[in-house]
Amino acid sequence: MAAAAPALYKDAAAPVEARVRDLLGRMTLREKAAQMAQIERTVASPRALADLAAGSVLNAGGSAPRDRATPAEWARMVDDMQRHALSSRLAVPILFGTDAVHGHNNVFGATIFPHNVGLGATRDAELARKIGEATALEVRATGIHWTFAPCVAVCKDPRWGRCYECYSEDPEVVRSLTTIVTGLQGQPPADHPHGYPFLSSPRNNVLACAKHFVGDGGTDKGVNEGNTICSAEDLEGIHLRPYPDCIAQGVATIMASYSQWNGEPLHASRYLLTDVLKGKLGFKGFVVSDWEGIDRLCDPRGSDYRYCIAQSVNAGMDMVFI
Repeated sequence: MAAAAPALYKDAAAPVEARVRDLLGRMTLREKAAQMAQIERTVASPRALADLAAGSVLNAGGSAPRDRATPAEWARMVDDMQRHALSSRLAVPILFGTDAVHGHNNVFGATIFPHNVGLGATRDAELARKIGEATALEVRATGIHWTFAPCVAVCKDPRWGRCYECYSEDPEVVRSLTTIVTGLQGQPPADHPHGYPFLSSPRNNVLACAKHFVGDGGTDKGVNEGNTICSAEDLEGIHLRPYPDCIAQGVATIMASYSQWNGEPLHASRYLLTDVLKGKLGFKGFVVSDWEGIDRLCDPRGSDYRYCIAQSVNAGMDMVFI
């Protein structure tokens, strides 16, 4: 008796859209929800990966396999998690993400580059691209697929304690240095469809994440995670300006901001996440929440997870960073 043909979604030669439809048709609601979850490495147990089929893992807040872990130890950790994920019912691999924001800065011995404020002072777009290339190589050497970079905030008030994450207060300077996206992901071909994710080489490149969408650098009085009070025209002319450049380079993911725009939390803004980002700007990648960002939609924080998650997902959130 001839062996059964492999599932269409496992056929690398099949069209992507057909593979996606086939996989979604096989998934239970529970599996779909699990694939939308991003969990911290310390809770990424075999059960979470093999039985529950969580879709993504990250190391948060400097979390590491051990103090001064070697690149080989990082790679073994990711490989072990991947083996558990591939033993799940549908064998969907995980995406592992890390904050490699100025080099692979969570890994002992990695090459560390200046923060964005320093790179902004250079006004050197080619340097930013090369830093992206170097960072991608070191990230992939540890088995990791995804970095939560670059931050493309436009800092309009130096009282904001995270201004060092910004290239400049000038949106045009920030736009010019989004070339780091191409360094991380590779150069998309001229005919690459606008807005769609792009990865040149799974061996040498990593997924990038433009953040934090949107207005995180313009909060009132520079309050961290505060309220950006401005017109739609100013939001578009200042804080949104770098995002079309990132999208044109095929940026794979975009992270929502903890902040608010005129009192509305970004994690719950259907207008900005869906109508503007996915509609007007044509972004076809996926939107990820910031760490416990969805919890902030409830008062007291995290008091009603079902409500918070539903509110954010219905607004356009694609992955929940738990």
